[in-house]
Amino acid sequence: MRRFLRATTIVWVALRYGLDELVLTSFRHPWLRLIARIASIGRDLSAPRGQRLREALERLGPIFVKFGQVLSTRRDLLPADIADELALLQDRVPPFPGDEAVVIIERAFGHPIDALFTSFDRAPVASASIAQVHFAITTDKHGREREVAVKVLRPGMLKVIDQDLALIRMMAGWVERLAPDGRRLKPREVAAEFDKYLHDELDLVREAASAAQLRRNMADVGLVLIPEMFWYMIRPEVLVMERMKGVPVNQIERLRAAGVDIPKLARDGVTIFFTQVFRDGFFHADMHPGNIMVSVEPATFGRYISVDFGIVGTLTQVDKEYLAQNFAAFFRRDYKRVAELHVESGWVPADTRIDELEAGIRSVCEPYFDRPLKDISLGMVLLRLFQISRRFNVVIQPQLVLLQKTLLNVEGLGRQLDPDLDLWATAKPFLEKWMLEQIGPRRFWTELKDQAPYYAKMLPDLPRLLHGYLQQRPMDDLRQELRELVREQQRTNSLLQKIVYGGIGFALGLIVMQIVVRVRLF
Repeated sequence: MRRFLRATTIVWVALRYGLDELVLTSFRHPWLRLIARIASIGRDLSAPRGQRLREALERLGPIFVKFGQVLSTRRDLLPADIADELALLQDRVPPFPGDEAVVIIERAFGHPIDALFTSFDRAPVASASIAQVHFAITTDKHGREREVAVKVLRPGMLKVIDQDLALIRMMAGWVERLAPDGRRLKPREVAAEFDKYLHDELDLVREAASAAQLRRNMADVGLVLIPEMFWYMIRPEVLVMERMKGVPVNQIERLRAAGVDIPKLARDGVTIFFTQVFRDGFFHADMHPGNIMVSVEPATFGRYISVDFGIVGTLTQVDKEYLAQNFAAFFRRDYKRVAELHVESGWVPADTRIDELEAGIRSVCEPYFDRPLKDISLGMVLLRLFQISRRFNVVIQPQLVLLQKTLLNVEGLGRQLDPDLDLWATAKPFLEKWMLEQIGPRRFWTELKDQAPYYAKMLPDLPRLLHGYLQQRPMDDLRQELRELVREQQRTNSLLQKIVYGGIGFALGLIVMQIVVRVRLF
C-alpha cells in the first residue's frame, strides 16, 4: 500500500511539472507526440524543461534530489540544458529532531549520551539528504577533552531509499524500452550507479576509511587539513571526527580581510587536486564550496580544510596514463593521438576510423586555441571529448565522469578565487613528472623494487630445487648436459662483452629519450 501511495505521488508530481510532456515529445511516434500535446492543454509548461525537471526532483524529496545530483555528472548522456539545471540541485533538507539523533547514537554505542560526550549540542549545524552533523565534546583515549563533529544518518533512510530505488529502477526499464535513445543512455546502469553511491554514503565506516586514506596521502603536502577519525566511536550510522574550524572558501572577502593570500589559495587548490589525481589516484570527489573551508588559525593559516568524504574517486594506472597523454596531446593539438588513445583504451570499437574520430575531436577542441592558455578549462576539454561519444559510441568510464565533474568544481572555485589563474601552468608539472616516470631507469628501478620480495623468496629455494632435479637424472645424461653447459658457458663469455657495450648504449639511449620526451610534450 505504501509503495502504491508513493508511486501515486510521483505520478502526480510528474504531471504537475509536465514531465510526461518532456518524455512523450522525445519519442518519434507521431501518436505519442499527439498525446503529449493534448495532455499539455490547460497546464502552464512555459518554463524550460530542465527547470521543470529540477523542481520536480526537489518536490519528490531528498532521494530524488540526490539522484538528480548524480545524474548531473553524466554529461556524456544528458543534453547540456538539463545537465546544467540539475547541477543547481542542493541539499536544502530540513533537519530531523536532535532527540532522534540522540536515540540513534545511544543505540549504536549501547551507552547513554552523557557517558559518550561531555557535552552534546542537540541543534544540528548542518543537514543534508543523507545525514546531519552535531557538535560535541568528548574525552579521548588519552584523557584529553576534544571538540568533535558527530555525523548521524537520518532515521529510516535505508527503507526509504530501497523503496524509491525500486521505483527508479522500474522507470529506468521503461525509458530503456520506449525511448529512442534508451539503450545508448543506459538508464539501468545509471540507476545501478546511483544505487552504489547511495549505499556507500549510508555506510559511515566506509566514509571514515576514505577520510583516513586521504589524510595519510596528503600528510606530506602541507596544503590541506583532513579531520582525524575517532575509530573507537565510529559505527555504520554514526561517525565521530575531529571538529574543524575555518572560513568557508566561498567567503572571499572574509578570507581577504583575515590576510589570506587569495591567488596562492587558488593555486594550492589546484595543486591538491592534481596531487590526488596523478600521484595517488585517490581523490575527494565532492569538492564543492560547502565541503571546503580555509584555516585562519596561526599554526595552520591559509591551509584548506576538507570535510564530507562520502564520495571519493579512484583511478587506475591505465586511467592516469589515459588522462595524462590526452591532456598532453591536446595541448600539442595532436588530435590523431587523442583519437588513437580512445581506440587503444577500448572505449570505441576497434574498427572505428581514426581519421573520422580525429576530425570529430578537432571540431570540438580547436576553438579553444583562440584563447590564452590560462583561459582553457581542462574540465571543459574532458567534457568536449565526452560529447563526441554519441556519434562514435564511446564507452565513458564512470570514474572519469566523476573526475570531470570534480575538475569542473575545482576550476570554478579556483577561478572564483583568482580570475587570472592559469590552470595549465599549474597542471603541467604533474603531467610532466608523471609522463617521465613511465619511461626510463626510474620506471625500471620502481618495477625492480616491486618485484624484489618475489625474487627474495624464490632465490633461497633454487639450490634445493636444482639438487632434486639432478638426483632424478641418469649419470650419462648428466655428463652430456655438463658438456653442453661448458659450451654454453663459452658462448656466454663471448656475449658478455657485447652485453656490456649494449648496456652502455642502452643507457645513453634512455638519456636521449628523456630529452626527446620533454621536448615533444612541452
